[in-house]
Amino acid sequence: MAGRERGPCVRRARHCVPWGRPSTYWIVAAICASAWLCSIGSAAPRYDPGVSDTEIKIGQTMAYSGPASAYGTIGRAEAAYFDKINSEGGVNGRKITLISVDDGYSPPRTVEQTRRLVEQEGVLLLFSSLGTDPNAAVHAYLNAKHVPQLFIASTGMQWDDPGHFPWTMALAPNQRVNLAHETQFLLEGHPQSKIAVLYENTDFGREYLAVLKELLGERAHGMIVAEASYETSDATVDTQIIALQASGADTFFNFSTPKFAAQSIRKIYDLGWRPTHFLSSAVSSIATVLEPAGLEKSVGLISVAYWKDPTDPRLRDDPAVRDYLAWMARFYPRGDVSEIQNVFGYSAAQLTVHVLRKCRDEVTRENVMRQAASLEHVELPMLLPGITVNTRPDDYLPIKDMQMVRFDGRQWVPFP
Repeated sequence: MAGRERGPCVRRARHCVPWGRPSTYWIVAAICASAWLCSIGSAAPRYDPGVSDTEIKIGQTMAYSGPASAYGTIGRAEAAYFDKINSEGGVNGRKITLISVDDGYSPPRTVEQTRRLVEQEGVLLLFSSLGTDPNAAVHAYLNAKHVPQLFIASTGMQWDDPGHFPWTMALAPNQRVNLAHETQFLLEGHPQSKIAVLYENTDFGREYLAVLKELLGERAHGMIVAEASYETSDATVDTQIIALQASGADTFFNFSTPKFAAQSIRKIYDLGWRPTHFLSSAVSSIATVLEPAGLEKSVGLISVAYWKDPTDPRLRDDPAVRDYLAWMARFYPRGDVSEIQNVFGYSAAQLTVHVLRKCRDEVTRENVMRQAASLEHVELPMLLPGITVNTRPDDYLPIKDMQMVRFDGRQWVPFP
């Protein structure tokens, strides 16, 4: 509004005031300048659905039930972080209302719940919704509606596509980033590896397998000796693990969700099979995967990380970790401090608050995506040193690096 009012004011000064009467000119110019400054100070905020002078309403689908319910703690952590922000006055004077609904990790339910959030609840945006297949089910709908699908909790490759889907952005590093260090480790140090792969028979698992083959390149055909998939409705993956062991593989890639990751770790150990075992970062949680599998059975697992482990004794005096633990104690006391998914939720909520603050009084869907696509070296406190958040209008991949880690029976240790 300020820009529109300033133009006529300047033109009036130039064309309506004779240059031969400087005193009059400066009086009129001063009046115009004063009016312009007043218009800036009194410019009305611009809002889209879900926003008022006192509230920003956002929505989320989360797996609080079903085969991926272990991830439900992400939504609870995010709600707890917004509670903290609201207790401090909110974002630019507006409290955040998070409407987090259960979709059971079922794409049809995701569609139903997302439509409810957009069309009935009138949320400004969808935030940190869980899962590759659930988010894929509403991908086109949200983009057609011009509703931000912001910082979703998925490693899918399709989210970094602003040319076709400018309203969708993930936060977690995608599968290529997840696998880059691990495949390099094998190709440079263990090129004769015989690889077996377990994957979920969904876009999540199939994409991981496709990226693994892509990164191994021409060696993929010779190195991958066995593949086995499972359905999310399966009771166990014992049969698949037995078949993969029989292939003679000495290396194992585990592209599964928490329940099945824990089962496979335990079964591999009980069979006496000792492959080099790569676990995706999505299931590297000590609390919900390694402890149920058995910590002694998890020794030697390899994964990648980008968050600080709040239980790592080496980080005892890290200011970010101390702040995180203090927040957990006050706002999410029933949460498990060793659960890395809580760190993800805490950090995703922090980044969303950062974006909303940048919107100032233009809290529109378009401005949300504009700000989300212009992040430069944002240092989320719980990111590992050297890793920052960076986006551009043509680059929707916020986190582009990770660190290889190995489990020593108590914690994940960086290497090499």
